[in-house]
Amino acid sequence: MEIHKLKPKQKLKEKKRVGRGGKRGTYSGRGLKGQKSRSGNNIQPMIRELVKKYPKLRGYNNSQTHKKAKAEINIAILDKKFQDGEKVTPEILVRKKIIKLIKNRMPLVKILGQGETKKKLIISNCGISKTAQEKLKKTKSIIKV
Repeated sequence: MEIHKLKPKQKLKEKKRVGRGGKRGTYSGRGLKGQKSRSGNNIQPMIRELVKKYPKLRGYNNSQTHKKAKAEINIAILDKKFQDGEKVTPEILVRKKIIKLIKNRMPLVKILGQGETKKKLIISNCGISKTAQEKLKKTKSIIKV
């Protein structure tokens, strides 16, 4: 006995070729009318019906990509890291490694009023809270917005 001489006991059942006329008439085993009798009958999956029930958000939603990167610093940190009369900008803060770039973008810097300072600083391109502004005015710091 050799493998190429083996044959199955039963013959393979011929596949019913539906929708071609012939012995089975015009409906050809499909039944009358309805979705299953049509050509290309794709029955809708249940998931599609669930998806259709959810509310759709209209329009282009790009709110996540346009969020501005923000960094906050207290006056106490500026007092430690800067000398009297030095300039404070976001670029200098990144260079001194006090703040980091967020997704390779320069963050919006806000100076908060926690801590004390006696140094006169030149602050530009930074947001300043009210308490921080009062403390910096006492030291006669220059604030450029």
